[in-house]
Amino acid sequence: MRLNVGRIGKAHGILGEATIEVRTDEAEDRFALGAHLETDSHGVLTVASARVHNGILLLGFEGIENRNQVEELRNELLYTDVDIDAPGFDEDDYHVLQLIGCIAYLEDGSEFGPVTEVLNLPGQDVLVIKAASGEVMIPFVLQLVPEVDVRNKRMVVIPPVISGSI
Repeated sequence: MRLNVGRIGKAHGILGEATIEVRTDEAEDRFALGAHLETDSHGVLTVASARVHNGILLLGFEGIENRNQVEELRNELLYTDVDIDAPGFDEDDYHVLQLIGCIAYLEDGSEFGPVTEVLNLPGQDVLVIKAASGEVMIPFVLQLVPEVDVRNKRMVVIPPVISGSI
C-alpha cells in the first residue's frame, strides 16, 4: 500500500538538504540511505544523506545539490510502499490504516460506531469514532480498548463517561 511517510519542508543550508516533517513511526527505515521515496509531481527521490539536527530530520536527495532545488520540492509529500499486514514488533502493534474502518463495539456487544480517524498525539494515539451521539475520541490504550481484531475489522471499546452520557 502506498503510504505517506513525510513532507518536505524548507531548505536547510546551501548544500541541498531539506527539513522533513516525519509522518511515520519507522523513520530510520523509511528514510535510510538509498531509500526510494515517491512524490506526486517530482517522481522518485533517492535518499543520499540523512541526519538529525536540533530534533529535525534533514535529508539530502540524489541530484538535489542546492537550496533552490530543495525549495522547488517544498511541501511535496513523500510516499513509500508498505505492507500494512506485515507483523509489527509486538503483537499489539497496528498500522493506522488497519484501524480506520474497524467497527467499535461496547463490552455488552452493542455497536458503538466506526473508527474514522486515528490521531497520533505525543502521549498516545487517539481513536476517533463516529458514534450515534456524535464524534467520540478514545485514547488507544489497553484499558479503554481491550480487544482489537483487525482481520475482522472490529474492536471492543470502553468509552470514557462524561456527565453520565456517552
